[in-house]
Amino acid sequence: MLNELEIKKQMCEIGKRVYNRNMVAANDGNFSVKLNDNEFLCTPTGVSKGFMTPEYICKVDAQGNVIEANEGFRPSSEIKMHMRVYAKRPDVGAVVHAHPAFATSFAIAGIPLAQPIMPEAVISLGCVPLAPYGTPSTMEIPDSIEQYLPHFDSVLLENHGALSWAADLLTAYHKMESLEFYAELLYKARMLGGPQEFDKENMKKLYGIRRQMGLKGNHPADACPGKEGLKCYKCDFCRYAED
Repeated sequence: MLNELEIKKQMCEIGKRVYNRNMVAANDGNFSVKLNDNEFLCTPTGVSKGFMTPEYICKVDAQGNVIEANEGFRPSSEIKMHMRVYAKRPDVGAVVHAHPAFATSFAIAGIPLAQPIMPEAVISLGCVPLAPYGTPSTMEIPDSIEQYLPHFDSVLLENHGALSWAADLLTAYHKMESLEFYAELLYKARMLGGPQEFDKENMKKLYGIRRQMGLKGNHPADACPGKEGLKCYKCDFCRYAED
């Protein structure tokens, strides 16, 4: 179990990874970690995530109010989005928001990442839906993602970027890294004439592997949202639906 200082150091390390992998530019992006039901660490606004040190990190309560912040630093204005995830998903311990180039390009084009094209993406991510556009720093974004929170562990934000969440910060970051890799492969496959998708029989096999692995988080393998009438924004059908 990491103590608070160790978590802050980890947040700074993840900030460097996000920045060095070109998932953010300048001062973009933000992420947070849950300490307990009413204490959360989060990155500050207006600073590059690639150059943070532990004293940059702020602490807020479940409403996003500042509990602790060093002079010159204040929480990201996107903290409302993070708080909505924590409120609706008690299993979540960390949230990562970034603007990875390929995934954000799909978000700008209004296309969810819903094509099953490689085993790792199916097993670890499932479908990555597209949430309708919301104005940054307002309640529009938390409201736009809420319907997807019970069913998925990552989402594209229309004309904005991507959001991922998990039990811990490293896993949430890895989900962001995985969805960007998936988006890049899908983009390039489309340039080559279109990807070959798995059929439902192979999908069932991959779902079986995920269940055997006992991976945490919510995923169509556990409860397909297509069966519940939930569809990706601007998506006509659920490619992950099982018979």
